[in-house]
Amino acid sequence: MSEEKLVGIVLVSHSAEVAASVAELAKGLAGGATAVPVASAGGTEGGGLGTSAELISAAAATVDRGAGVALLTDLGSAVLTVKALLAEGDELPDGSRLVDAPFVEGAVAAVVTAATGADLDAVQAAATEAYAYRKV
Repeated sequence: MSEEKLVGIVLVSHSAEVAASVAELAKGLAGGATAVPVASAGGTEGGGLGTSAELISAAAATVDRGAGVALLTDLGSAVLTVKALLAEGDELPDGSRLVDAPFVEGAVAAVVTAATGADLDAVQAAATEAYAYRKV
């Protein structure tokens, strides 16, 4: 059975627990979306708060299925670390992209959209549109 080309999603947070929980929530709200390759890259190698270029690179490599990788971040240094990896040019899979989206809502929208087989542009658009979600 050949592997379907799906957009991979990496959730980058300063906390391993937050990244893993948001990944679980997004997959659950996407009906399980077990086919969508989602990885979390939270915290540091030692388990502390922060971001790790190595963890982000490794997570991106695990979700790369040839259709691009959407990286969603929580704040500050997570954004800067992903930008630095993208600038290096060889640290992330081809077609990797930082997606400017709210972390939780954007992750859910990205996973739901990726589960339909949509391309990276559509996944990015859906995640970005999450900024417009109103709560009241």
